[in-house]
Parts: sequence; structure tokens; C-alpha cells
Amino acid sequence: MKLAIINGPNLNLLGKREPTIYGNNSFDNYLTELKNKYTNIEIEYFQSNIEGEIIDKLQEVGFSYDGIILNAAAYTHTSIGIADAVKAIETPVIEVHISNVTNREDFRHKSYIAPHCKGIILGFGLDSYRLAIEAFIIQ
Repeated sequence: MKLAIINGPNLNLLGKREPTIYGNNSFDNYLTELKNKYTNIEIEYFQSNIEGEIIDKLQEVGFSYDGIILNAAAYTHTSIGIADAVKAIETPVIEVHISNVTNREDFRHKSYIAPHCKGIILGFGLDSYRLAIEAFIIQ
């Protein structure tokens, strides 16, 4: 199985940024844990603060991978372009969020991406990514 994890803006600051919301662990450390746990799964990781680069990555892997785990971060609530890219590709996408965005500011309650995803996992910290991997395994 071949999965891509795609993270959006500011997620490169995990472990430093608002630890009360996002925790103290960097994504690089967490990714190592995931790869050690799921040795039979090829996990590719990509992060960008740039909307167009995320769209390019979705198009690159969206016809050849078994699944995409997407945390578009703030772009979740603003990007029609990313939503259209998710809609256009064949690879199933699971939207993830580290925090429970429904318990946060009102503008975070709307996801343009969700209608085009296989499912959504939110509010379980970094473990949201592991839960998404498990969802792809049991499909």
C-alpha cells in the first residue's frame, strides 16, 4: 500500500506552534513513529505553505497512490482550488485535523474539501493521522 500525507500551511511548525492546541511533538518525529509502526506501507510526506504546491502534489499522486491523508490546515476553510483538486483525482482522500475544528472559531467550521473526501478525522491530535492510516487499511 502506498499512502501520501500532505500537510498545509504552518504545520511545519508543529512542536513549536501553539502547543496547547497542537502538542509538543514535531511532525518529523511523528512521521518516524508512523513509518516504524507501518513498515509494510510506503508513506510519502509532503508539506507546503503554498496553495498551488499542495494542488500540484494532489495531482501528482492522485492517480497512482492508494490513499491520501490531507491536512490542508487553514486552506481547508478557504481553498476552492484544493477542493477542486481533491474532486478531480481518483485516489481517495481522508481529511484530517489535529484539533477539533468544530470547537474553535466559527470560520473553521466550514470545510470546502470535506464533500469530496472519503471521510474526516479530527480532534485526536497527531493520532488523527494514524487513525486515517487505519481507515485505509480496513477499507
